[in-house]
Amino acid sequence: MSQNNDKNIVLRIEDKPKLGQGILLSIQHLFAMFGATVLVPALTGMNPSIALISSGLGTLAFILITRGKVPSYLGSSFAFINPIIALKVLEADPASGIQTGSFLVGSFLVGLVYALVALIIAKAGTNWLMKLLPPIVVGPVIMVIGLGLASTAIGMVTNNPKGEYDLTYVTIGFVTLLITIITAIFSKGFLSVIPVLVGIVGGYIFSIFMGVVNLQPVLDANWFQIPDFTVPFIDYSPFISWYVILLMVPVAIVPIAEHIGHQLVLSKVVNKDLIKDPGLDRSMLGDGIATMIAACIGGPPNTTYGENIGVLAITRAFSIYVFLGAAFFAIIFGFCGKISVLLSTIPGPVMGGVSILLFGIIASSGLRMLVENKVDFKIKRNLIISSVILIIGIGGAAIHIGKMFSLEGMALASIVGVMLNLILPGREEVSFDDMFNEE
Repeated sequence: MSQNNDKNIVLRIEDKPKLGQGILLSIQHLFAMFGATVLVPALTGMNPSIALISSGLGTLAFILITRGKVPSYLGSSFAFINPIIALKVLEADPASGIQTGSFLVGSFLVGLVYALVALIIAKAGTNWLMKLLPPIVVGPVIMVIGLGLASTAIGMVTNNPKGEYDLTYVTIGFVTLLITIITAIFSKGFLSVIPVLVGIVGGYIFSIFMGVVNLQPVLDANWFQIPDFTVPFIDYSPFISWYVILLMVPVAIVPIAEHIGHQLVLSKVVNKDLIKDPGLDRSMLGDGIATMIAACIGGPPNTTYGENIGVLAITRAFSIYVFLGAAFFAIIFGFCGKISVLLSTIPGPVMGGVSILLFGIIASSGLRMLVENKVDFKIKRNLIISSVILIIGIGGAAIHIGKMFSLEGMALASIVGVMLNLILPGREEVSFDDMFNEE
């Protein structure tokens, strides 16, 4: 580490901040992840309070496993929104054969996949991952995630709870979107890192003036309230089916690639090689354990958050104690009844408005990965792989064999993309540094 970089650092990873400074920095990281972490359960019908608690517990587990050497916060993953929605719809239909809690079983299995990948990395290094997950596969799969959710965002903006077109909802949705865009483009400093949260707050206030928010439940709620956790063997009997495995597990390709990218970027921000110390295997294992913890209490799968890396780059305060504080605050917020009820009163068009931008950014980040890694579409091999992934994923292609075996949508697209990359001739060797040269 250079002396100049040393001088620019406000707090090193191992430094303990002063109490007041630590509290403010922790709350800042909490706000950075808050909007996106709460949005995922809001879209999937899960409990936002449990998502906050599971993100806090997951972050604590991550810090423990990485021996306090990786300043990261873990929040809800966007990659699993569509699979979770699909499984919850099937759970509500007795004829489907999909049992209650299947989406949580699937989330737990995803965590096990992370742990397995971590074990293989510890034994065999990282080169094998690059062969499975080059930019030509991961880029289009990420695009499928964003584009596949487009109709969900538009539906939330245009339709009222009765499923009817509502101009009031459209107005709220686009005002929320406008606030989010203005904040992202024109704000500076910390505000530029939390445009989603600013958009949700602004859209919520506008919704109150439009008369679509009832604040009485918030006033009536208790300050302390235990959320309705969903615990295996108590609230449901875990049941593993091929359908759940094939719908959830292949999607792990995306957050695994995302995790590696975040660790490389974070290494550059803190000027330490976190891939070697504490090691990619430990950080990947921490991600997996966090996801398994979330699944055991009814929360969505977790992933490391780029928003919080952005805050680190701005503040230059890398202290791991700040992330410990953010995790504890998230858990406290999750047990606050008024906050829980407040989150439940956020109108659909507000979440839909920010989702238009967020889902579009997800799709664009897949395109960005292809551009930054200079993927040449004059090469037929690349053109074929990306084209097949996009059409299978967005078109909702499916393979059904009997009642127990089904592979569809993004999961099918991911598997087909990996297979085509391995089978088709002309595969180029690419390093992770090339793939994630800029975040």
